Amino acid sequence: MKYLAMIQARCGSTRLPNKVLLNLCGKPVLQRMMERVRRSSLVDEVMVVTSIEKSNLPILKLCAELDVRVGVGSEQDVLDRYYQTARLLKPDYVIRLTADCPCFDSELLDSALRTMKPDTDYCAMMSETFADGLDLEIIKFTALEKAWREANHSYEREHVTQYIIRHPELFKQQDFVSPVGDFGNYRWTVDEPEDFQVVTKIYHHFLTEESKEDFHYQDILKYLKENPQIVQINRKYKRNEGLEKSIREDRMIRNGLQEMIQKSE
Repeated sequence: MKYLAMIQARCGSTRLPNKVLLNLCGKPVLQRMMERVRRSSLVDEVMVVTSIEKSNLPILKLCAELDVRVGVGSEQDVLDRYYQTARLLKPDYVIRLTADCPCFDSELLDSALRTMKPDTDYCAMMSETFADGLDLEIIKFTALEKAWREANHSYEREHVTQYIIRHPELFKQQDFVSPVGDFGNYRWTVDEPEDFQVVTKIYHHFLTEESKEDFHYQDILKYLKENPQIVQINRKYKRNEGLEKSIREDRMIRNGLQEMIQKSE
């Protein structure tokens, strides 16, 4: 089996501009993410997928310096970006990751790959029992191709796997559940300034105080349970806000078009 990890990255974030290039204890967030994914013992290649926007040129420059392959495609149609890049490399499975998750744990990815059933089309943390920021999605290439051909909602094109998730009758799905209990209330992603504060504290603790670069999610859990005040820094933010916004906007556009059609009849 060929496993291709594709890290989605862009500089155009409105909530935290250039978040993937922020300096996280001496290295850009994106580089930290790439290094952690590369610790996987099962992934064949780790690459970055970004868009054709000029604002993303610094991402291309960083990847060139780190000798990491880059796929470039549509800004809004991220599903097309993934498919067009993946089809050239012919993987059996695509692993979708996002660059704003520098606490990613490669051991979790390897565990998910080992426990995934042969007939599974899509394996992910669907029940959200892991912290936000440990997210991973494993997609059979044939399922990605089917979604690319059939998805027609704007949010399904922007969020890559929404068509697969919303059609369990078409795709065999498998939930990857936390083996240590539900800790989905934690937020280790980097979407807001407060998120970056939390992740910086995590990195500073392990790199500076413990001299441990290869720390895992259990280590982070222990540290935060001992320092609960850190968890409160970004507690107010809701999970999957970007997706919910995209779905609302898609409905507004479709309702508006429907009204225009009705008025013209």
